[in-house]
Amino acid sequence: MNILLRSAKIIDKNSKYHNKKMDILIKNGMISEIGKTLKGPKNCREITLKNLHVSIGWFDSSVSLGEPGYEERENIVHGLEVAAKSGFTKVAVNPNTNPFIDNKSSVEFLIQKAKDSAVDLHPIANLTQGAMGKEMAELYDMKNSGAIAFGDYNKSIENANLLKIALLYVQNFDGIVLSFPQDGGIGKHGFVNESENTTRLGLNSIPNLSEELQITRDLSLLEYTGGKLHIPTITTHKGVQLVKEAKKKGLDVTCSVAAHHLYLTDEEISSFDTNYKVNPPLRAVKDTKALIKGIKEGVVDMIVSDHNPIDIENKNVEFENGYFGTIGMESLFGSIGSKMNLEDAIDCITENPRKRFNLPVGIIEEDHKAELTLFDPEHDYIFEEKNILSKSKNSAFLGKQLKGKAYGIIANKQLILS
Repeated sequence: MNILLRSAKIIDKNSKYHNKKMDILIKNGMISEIGKTLKGPKNCREITLKNLHVSIGWFDSSVSLGEPGYEERENIVHGLEVAAKSGFTKVAVNPNTNPFIDNKSSVEFLIQKAKDSAVDLHPIANLTQGAMGKEMAELYDMKNSGAIAFGDYNKSIENANLLKIALLYVQNFDGIVLSFPQDGGIGKHGFVNESENTTRLGLNSIPNLSEELQITRDLSLLEYTGGKLHIPTITTHKGVQLVKEAKKKGLDVTCSVAAHHLYLTDEEISSFDTNYKVNPPLRAVKDTKALIKGIKEGVVDMIVSDHNPIDIENKNVEFENGYFGTIGMESLFGSIGSKMNLEDAIDCITENPRKRFNLPVGIIEEDHKAELTLFDPEHDYIFEEKNILSKSKNSAFLGKQLKGKAYGIIANKQLILS
């Protein structure tokens, strides 16, 4: 398929066309020509969209898709369609499935299911067998089968010696360990932030201290062992400071933040809407501000949706009984549009996660592969149920004012528009 993008503003700081409005001609999956008022060949599809911007393809490094085991929430084929229409050309898929992704055949299953998609699926495999936190899974074999990192989704590694051994072991094949930042002994039965508001509501809490203790321990182990550590979905102001100090020491650590932790605070909990029940919990305003500052300073490396579809039977219940999780791919870009400048946002969903997980960064220049996201960063709208593309509808952003939307992607020789 030949495609001609008309008058597209290119957002790619590595390209000589950065911040320039150009036509982009794509032939057979490659960028053939970039220039002003290009003439397309025969059988060329021209794309003209309002305020069209183009970047290298977005990468969401924390996505749950249900399959295998929870297909009623979401499945791989449909979930990747949602990703494409939400602007993502790559997703890293979490291992919160049934059975778990703790052996090479389960990793290969995920990759095989995604083989014809425009979106590249990269499995995050379990660090431990059955996500039980006791015995390491087949890390080397899973790495060879396509796993890009290892961690038990939303489960802390309570056994310090196990994390120590894992950090040492993965150095043999340049692996990356994920450690969820929550101490299992503090706030174990909690489900909201510890604050005056949540105490007044009588809800069991997960205090900031839980995150800070876990990060402190994990960074101490990393300093002892070396290796690569990624801390997913940090939420606290002190958590940001701890990572900042570790980076100054030269430790090989990165971290991510979920979009809902940048946009929402624990004040939302007063509604007892289970769509706001997420793990880690929504924090206070000062934490949200610290996370945004951490992005601007380069301490926080990536923004993720932490997309986690939950069926209505497990959300339409009392708050205490509701499952953790919100969907987020459809709302990620719009939710961060008013929180930071465009280039910082793009870096956190393109170059930074690609570099960390050893994936090609790409560039928008002639004779390079066309893996692109098409978007309008200025589009203002209220996020409504009609904007939800996922099978599950558990969005924490319903009724929220968002800024910025994805038009779709060009990737793997396919054009997908929302």
